[in-house]
Amino acid sequence: MKALILSILAVAAPGNQPLPGGAASLQEIHGDWRVACAPQNGRKVCALSQQQTDKDTHQLLLVVELNAPATDKADGTLILPFGLALDKPVTLQIDEGAPGPALRFRTCLPVGCLVGLAFDPPTVSLLRNGTTLTVRATADGGQGAAFKISLNGFSGALDRAVALGK
Repeated sequence: MKALILSILAVAAPGNQPLPGGAASLQEIHGDWRVACAPQNGRKVCALSQQQTDKDTHQLLLVVELNAPATDKADGTLILPFGLALDKPVTLQIDEGAPGPALRFRTCLPVGCLVGLAFDPPTVSLLRNGTTLTVRATADGGQGAAFKISLNGFSGALDRAVALGK
């Protein structure tokens, strides 16, 4: 009986509400963004992401994954390909706006090199209304490298990730 009460309490606890239709995990597409939710350490975790691959080689070029604690905040990770100058900063630019602050690589893993992201309410507002997020980095040879992330569907994906994460 005690185990039954504990499992009922775990299901009813905030953050543990089941996904729509009682699904164990969920994936949705919102424009160019994907929303995915799955159980993790006894809690439901939802994130929005975008992945880009080379059209010819199908090699992974870029991944951005964001957690959204609220509709006006997001933080996560950007994974960029090898071949970039890790000692040079990365900057983000929304449409034709001013480049954001310099970001540093955290580490590299077999999938690519990681840059931490944290978007405050003013930046999230710009992302919601923008069309392209440009990531600027420097290649090992010193040439500039730019990666374009479509913001098509970002606003809906963010809202959905927050709603599903409750």
